[in-house]
Amino acid sequence: MDTEELLSIDPSELEFPFELKKQISVSFQLLNKTDNHIAFKVKTTNPKKYSVRPNNGVVLPRSTCNVIVTMQAQREAPPDMQCKDRFLIQSVVARPGATPKDINPEMFNKEAGNHVEDCRLRVVYVSPPKPPSPVPEESEEGSPPRASESKNEHLNGSELPAVSGEHVEVRDNSTQARALFLKLSEEKNNAIQQNKQLCQELELLRRGSAKGSRGIPLLYVVLIGLLGIIMGYLLKNS
Repeated sequence: MDTEELLSIDPSELEFPFELKKQISVSFQLLNKTDNHIAFKVKTTNPKKYSVRPNNGVVLPRSTCNVIVTMQAQREAPPDMQCKDRFLIQSVVARPGATPKDINPEMFNKEAGNHVEDCRLRVVYVSPPKPPSPVPEESEEGSPPRASESKNEHLNGSELPAVSGEHVEVRDNSTQARALFLKLSEEKNNAIQQNKQLCQELELLRRGSAKGSRGIPLLYVVLIGLLGIIMGYLLKNS
């Protein structure tokens, strides 16, 4: 930054985090260390590429003024990321109580005998900051566990009773099914025994019917019907 007495400018160069097809803004500050009203004007070697707000104004005594420079979105990067653009800040003492409306081009005319100070800023392109890594680094050996790990452990512990409850419910259902199976097996065995007994009685009746008794054939039919019902029940529950 050139040495000047009217205004101090910070920073000494404009650093743009360059990205293609993206509008980028940076700022610099004008500091008036005098007891005078200082008028200023900002010029650039590439006015179509940049917009400056404000591009002129008045800095009050012992005060500051922020200037924002916006670079329009660029479609291609310059070779080796080198930029030749420059900004010129001109400053001159204004009358007491001057406002931006009082600024005119004649105030910065050196040929008219005005004391005009110049300060030049160069443009520098820098790489944009990298986003933070989404993958957390592993904790070092001996370091306390992270809060997320402790939370996960707590959640896993709280879920244990629910899992155990599911096992108990499954075990109860299995016990009930086994008891039902044993009960059906017992009923089936009883039915088989009864069927054998009925068959024996039926055989006796069949032999008796051969002797010509009229009442026995009706009983024979009834027993056959009961036998059919029992067999149907067994087939249904097997």
